[in-house]
Amino acid sequence: MTMKRYEGRVAIVSGAAQGIGRAIAERLGEEAATVVVADINGDGANAAAEAIGGGAIGVACDIGDPDSVAALHDAVMSRAGRIDSLVNAAALVPFVPWDELTFEEWRRIMRVNLDGLYLMCRASSDIMRKAKYGRIVNICSNALFAGTPNMAHYVASKGGVFGFTRALATELGGDKITVNAIAPGLTDTEGVQQTPHKDAFEFVEMLQAIKGYGTPADIAPAVAFLASEEAHWVTGQTLAVDGGMIRW
Repeated sequence: MTMKRYEGRVAIVSGAAQGIGRAIAERLGEEAATVVVADINGDGANAAAEAIGGGAIGVACDIGDPDSVAALHDAVMSRAGRIDSLVNAAALVPFVPWDELTFEEWRRIMRVNLDGLYLMCRASSDIMRKAKYGRIVNICSNALFAGTPNMAHYVASKGGVFGFTRALATELGGDKITVNAIAPGLTDTEGVQQTPHKDAFEFVEMLQAIKGYGTPADIAPAVAFLASEEAHWVTGQTLAVDGGMIRW
């Protein structure tokens, strides 16, 4: 039986048209949240919101663009009147060897994975602070700790997510806003299946304490806890959700 921890709560999930973001949005919807499905793919966002139901709202948003992020938050406040939880799941996952990594490609990843994170946290936290309540959950990656090859810029961006999560928790704690991160391992998503990372599951499985291939549904429960009222005494943390590949 699924808990109803989010009754009366509004949760924004970025990158929620597919993959990990979609699984998180579905889980929060099951727990009675009014879910805002934000994605650069507007049609996908609307389709996901319709499938989730419960008053879910689909909004097209390019999180790397300040005007688009501002429009998203304006739309949420006008339609729902509040923002209780923010889950930053939108990210680009590249496969680029170091010798082919251009500055243009570097900036493409940073624009979404770090600039977008800042913009979303800036806009949502400004609203949360007025209510003296908020839950922010960022999606990091265990690639940060593994130093995964062919994605130096991605690993660097997730290092930024890790550090930013710790710093923002300090900044916002006085307003009863928690900021935490989840670090998934290699996860079987549509995005991963479109890159050579899809061939790494067998190798990664050998490193895991629990065998099997990670799926988006494996990530969602940990996020649902950290984004809920129950997690009021947890902040500034990064939790690896990867079958025990990374252990500390």
